[in-house]
Amino acid sequence: MNNVKRYPTKKIYVGDVAIGGDAPISVQSMTYSKTSDIEATVEQIRRLHFAGADIVRVAVPDQEAADALKSIKEQTSLPLVADIHFNHKLALIAAQVVDCIRINPGNIGNKQRVAEVVKACKERNLPIRIGVNCGSLEAQFENKYGQTPKGMVESADYNIKYLEDLGFDDIKVSLKASDVQRTVEAYRMLRPMNNYPFHLGVTEAGTIFHSTIKSSIALGSLLLDGIGDTMRISITGELEKEIEVGRAILKDAGLTKEGLNIISCPTCGRIEADLVSAVAQVEEKTKHIKKPLNVSVMGCVVNALGEAKAADVAIAYGKGVGLIIKKGETIAKLPTEQLLDRFLEEVEAEAKKED
Repeated sequence: MNNVKRYPTKKIYVGDVAIGGDAPISVQSMTYSKTSDIEATVEQIRRLHFAGADIVRVAVPDQEAADALKSIKEQTSLPLVADIHFNHKLALIAAQVVDCIRINPGNIGNKQRVAEVVKACKERNLPIRIGVNCGSLEAQFENKYGQTPKGMVESADYNIKYLEDLGFDDIKVSLKASDVQRTVEAYRMLRPMNNYPFHLGVTEAGTIFHSTIKSSIALGSLLLDGIGDTMRISITGELEKEIEVGRAILKDAGLTKEGLNIISCPTCGRIEADLVSAVAQVEEKTKHIKKPLNVSVMGCVVNALGEAKAADVAIAYGKGVGLIIKKGETIAKLPTEQLLDRFLEEVEAEAKKED
């Protein structure tokens, strides 16, 4: 049951994807190919599309990358965000093609350059993401506050107000640090100060192991506070994992209902089967299922019957035999070697049922 009350935010659109308001929390990623390599970038965007990404961001560090955007956009369907640092002229080119511009106020340049970017975005009704990174604050904020949540919040607030003074409010905001505490503190501090949608993430979070832990703690904490409208999991690794982890965080936070919630016991001396292998097979053979189901795979009867009461389908291994349980009722007692196949059949049958 989802009891999380999301903070009310302005709804904006990146392409056809709504962010904020009552829109679902979207999951996005960023290509790592050279954007000037059109073929490689298009292929990565397609991979992200099939992995379930809602939005994709591409780096635009030079003229060649900016010139490639038109061809990339023509060959892909995901909303496209251009990531701009240092050179505002690249943002002006990108704004003619993409669905959103991300700028880092700490390195985009003077106010006149920002004003030019705003004008270009207004002409096509494009939103701007104000992307504040703890490691690249404007000197005025870093000198006063250091690389702290307060410095990040002051930077974001200053730049929000500057865009508002230019008559622009199609804004989303990110406040990213490379550690959990500063990230969470900054988002919590800024949240009551405006109603713009927030893009959540821990930047430079590391490998899949470290990033999953950092992102789960930081983004999970914020999401349970009702903070966050779109998110990216930053992983040094394969693109699809960013989407997989992001979707899992949303599901386990109770903010989305899609796919299986697999309940399995920790390994201990009581287990009566190769539980690790069994759970791995369940994960692999059910990953296509979109219907939200609770399934339980338990290695002994101590906890199995209690867990089975809340599961749509459960398996309880015993010594040489085990039980298949559906919605708290035992439907079969079978030899161990037959249990998994029968369990998977029952899960498939439950997934096909009309609600």
